[in-house]
Amino acid sequence: MKLHKNLFFLIALLISAQSTSAADVINDKNIGMDLARDISNEAVLACRKQGYHVSVVVVDRHGISRASLRDDFASRFTLEIAERKANLSILAWTDTGRFRQARKDIQQELNHIDGLIVMQGGVKIVAGGFNLGAIGVSGAPGGDKDEACAKKALEKLNERIEFAIE
Repeated sequence: MKLHKNLFFLIALLISAQSTSAADVINDKNIGMDLARDISNEAVLACRKQGYHVSVVVVDRHGISRASLRDDFASRFTLEIAERKANLSILAWTDTGRFRQARKDIQQELNHIDGLIVMQGGVKIVAGGFNLGAIGVSGAPGGDKDEACAKKALEKLNERIEFAIE
């Protein structure tokens, strides 16, 4: 009986020691460069089919740029706007159009934060319940069209995105 108690105590001690050190190392699910590049390309092509020249930026889950692409006739300013849209999607963990509708009360304040802009056209990238990053599109005549191009790219690469986390 005493041996069982000691064995139980030893197992409990090992489990508790393991759980306290688990926070020292973090496994992070994040978007890779190749997938980010391909999502950017597909979004540019989706907008181009509609006659729009856009820029696309894909950021990882920490807001770090992984891929940027500016179509031939897109304004140079669209790159910055696309990145700022993607960053807002990371901050809010939702699509920027949805956030814009829900949080009109803080839009002006957020627009003063470097790297953010409250405009439609930022879409989160999710796989298996994990937030992998976000895509921002800018340059179409309206944020709804920017968002549509982003979503077309994500739909086209959906299977690849879902299998990326395995």
